[in-house]
Amino acid sequence: MAMQDRAVRTRRALVQAAAEVFAREGFVQASLTSISRTAGVSTGALHFHFESKLELALAVEGEACRILREQICGQGGDPDGSRCTHPLQRLIEATHLLLLRLRDDPVVRAGFGLGARGALGPDGGAGLRGQWRRWVEEVLDEAGRRGELAEGVVGADAALAVVAATVGFEAMSVGAPEWLDPATADRFWGVMLPRLAAPPILDRNRRHPANRGALVPADPAAGL
Repeated sequence: MAMQDRAVRTRRALVQAAAEVFAREGFVQASLTSISRTAGVSTGALHFHFESKLELALAVEGEACRILREQICGQGGDPDGSRCTHPLQRLIEATHLLLLRLRDDPVVRAGFGLGARGALGPDGGAGLRGQWRRWVEEVLDEAGRRGELAEGVVGADAALAVVAATVGFEAMSVGAPEWLDPATADRFWGVMLPRLAAPPILDRNRRHPANRGALVPADPAAGL
């Protein structure tokens, strides 16, 4: 059991190290030697867990997808009402969390970067960015069904703007990290929300979460 636990820790360390190196150097320039050194393991241990740099990159993207699904998009909508159930507020919270993760979490940042730069082949990167796009579309479709969208606003069209903006913030942050500051999401929603939300529900949606700047979902006790 101890050997199995050590193997799990080593694999996790390698994925984290690979994310850091990919985010810093890019996939092409990153070397397995640099990754193993960052993880504090031998190259032999690296090859025991991963046959190639591509396999490591896919593992990084898979972990980034898990974080996106569970810690960013998976907040809210609990049947017992303990979390935010309003689609637009969930979307606002998620965009803030996404930018914070892109700024502070090398796994998420590397996952987005690997897809953008074609490191994973013609289909690479579709997992992470595609997952974000589908979730935004689903949330805005729900908002439309619940009457939260302004007259004339189509959920699919709004999703185009939200996805393009959030992915664009990541692209612009290369060499300019201020693009991932919480104030960026505040400014975006300050422009977007009045055009997106129906007047009756506009005031109940905050354009920034109460805990902005933290890598955790908003406190359920804070309410809406």
